Amino acid sequence: MKETILETKRLSRRFGSLTAVDEISFVVRRGDVFGLIGPNGAGKTTTIKMLTTLLPPTGGTAIVAGWDVVHHPANVRRTIGYVPQLLSADGSLTGYENLLLFAKLYDLPAGEREDRIHNAIEFMGLSDAKDKLVRTYSGGMIRRLEIAQAVLHNPPVLFLDEPTVGLDPIARQSVWKQVEALAHNGTTIILTTHYMEEAENLCSRIAIMYRGKFVANGSPAELKRSVPKGFSIGGNGSTLDDVFAFYSGGTLESEGGYRETSRVRRTARRLG
Repeated sequence: MKETILETKRLSRRFGSLTAVDEISFVVRRGDVFGLIGPNGAGKTTTIKMLTTLLPPTGGTAIVAGWDVVHHPANVRRTIGYVPQLLSADGSLTGYENLLLFAKLYDLPAGEREDRIHNAIEFMGLSDAKDKLVRTYSGGMIRRLEIAQAVLHNPPVLFLDEPTVGLDPIARQSVWKQVEALAHNGTTIILTTHYMEEAENLCSRIAIMYRGKFVANGSPAELKRSVPKGFSIGGNGSTLDDVFAFYSGGTLESEGGYRETSRVRRTARRLG
């Protein structure tokens, strides 16, 4: 069995009387691509923020790459990469300049920076655009640059929070290709997504969150087998859409309302 690289036990986060994440426990093995899916407001992003030390838990524990997120947050940050929902690349800088800035923020040795930047640019397929301003990039190119920024220091664990939101299908496929290559090279990836096709194509295991809890956890095939016979919104056998609908109250509609819709549209505009 593969080594455990991330583990939570009864991890919780409360905001006053609201419980956003409710005692979730799960394990991620080294080299896995682990997906968190669920309606808006289910607790996915709050979970990611706790695991990346951006938000302290109010209960339970989380160990990432051997370090406790509460007691050793600096060590956790040194061993992870993180691509948030919102843009993290500076449009007024070139792709190369963005990566150089991140290399300095990660405190990479000066003698290693050029090689690391060159390798990241080449790996992400951005060699022809490295000297162009990021504001001229397409949405898919921006996301690939942000992933390059996040893996410059060769982290064993990479967090991607809705990495393809706002992208057109071609750009989405481009990002998928790079994520698959990272996983093939041994990076453990934890991602959130609203796209069932994305979850099925990329993830070796998936957890479905609903109202702060894990309501299902398994491989895509296991989850599809868990749906009762006859429950199919498409009528052609169980799919991940069926799994999502079954475990999240029978609806695929977003629970985010106006604010969530506004956020997604702002992100789409920024990514072009």
